Amino acid sequence: MEIRPVRHSKLAEVDFDTLEFGKYVADHMLVCDYADGEWQQPMIVPYSNLSLNPATLALHYGQTVFEGMKAFRMTDGRINIFRMDKHYDRFARSLHRMCMAIPPADIFTEGLTRLVELDRGWVPNQPGAALYLRPFVYASEAKFGVKISEQYRFVIFTGPVPELYTSPIKVKVETNYVRAARGGTGFAKCGGNYGAAYYPTKLAREEGYEQVLWTDAKEHKYIEESGMMNAMFVINDKLVTPPVSDSILDGVTRDSLLTLASALGYETEERPVALAELEAAFRSGTLTEAFGAGTAAVVAPIKTIHINGTDHNLPVYTNASVHRVIKDKLNRIRTGIDGDIYGWNHVIE
Repeated sequence: MEIRPVRHSKLAEVDFDTLEFGKYVADHMLVCDYADGEWQQPMIVPYSNLSLNPATLALHYGQTVFEGMKAFRMTDGRINIFRMDKHYDRFARSLHRMCMAIPPADIFTEGLTRLVELDRGWVPNQPGAALYLRPFVYASEAKFGVKISEQYRFVIFTGPVPELYTSPIKVKVETNYVRAARGGTGFAKCGGNYGAAYYPTKLAREEGYEQVLWTDAKEHKYIEESGMMNAMFVINDKLVTPPVSDSILDGVTRDSLLTLASALGYETEERPVALAELEAAFRSGTLTEAFGAGTAAVVAPIKTIHINGTDHNLPVYTNASVHRVIKDKLNRIRTGIDGDIYGWNHVIE
């Protein structure tokens, strides 16, 4: 893999004590093109702007897919890229759904490893912070007719990010607009899923809510996702979450939390969660926690859920709350405090 290092690093410009999500980008990026039916040699080059022909297909017809990952500073100074194989599998499924070329696993794995090695100084030491990793592929063929592209560009860039949603948030159940429908692309991390969610989220924020709880497209009776995260609830002392489907993202953080919850002795259920069940659980006091789970936030605790005109408040959370216990266990594995019996960590010396 060819590497062209920067002459002057921008690392000194970063204030790691006041990080903002998405503000800083590390010195290098990986670039690899697909043409004539095969992937070309990947290169790691200085981070810079991309040059696009105005007829580039990705700009017109939505063939763009990304993945979200993190690398963590471990307590012994080494760096851990978390669950790289699981993220690659999801990346490949998303690309397949969008009829796009899939980068080989070795380019994905080696590219991430070499890129993080090169920019290891950008991995934060602050608790909860991480180096966010953004692999993405876009259709790079310049031809404005509606068609499946025959050329693609694979890029990975990185940047240090803080912990998100450190305080519980307010969410509104959305029963008018739709994030995804069965048979669609809801399970894929493609750009259109996110762009379509902006407007209803904007409306919810104007009413004082940070995010929306999406419901099913057919009847608006069942919870699907929380913003761009998987939705999880503690009902009758059980950790409950909607099952993944072609309208719900197969979250890596979701999978990790469910695995750890079971190992810690919590009962878990993957099943449909109806709005009527949530309302009844609020009335009976059996709904004790609600939170979103995703790569960016890890865990986003929810304090208020607005359902059909009524705000329902969750109890005050403590260090014994289920989401805090399993999040702490996850962080201990990622940072090397606890052993990684699951083989999740890809450790860079």
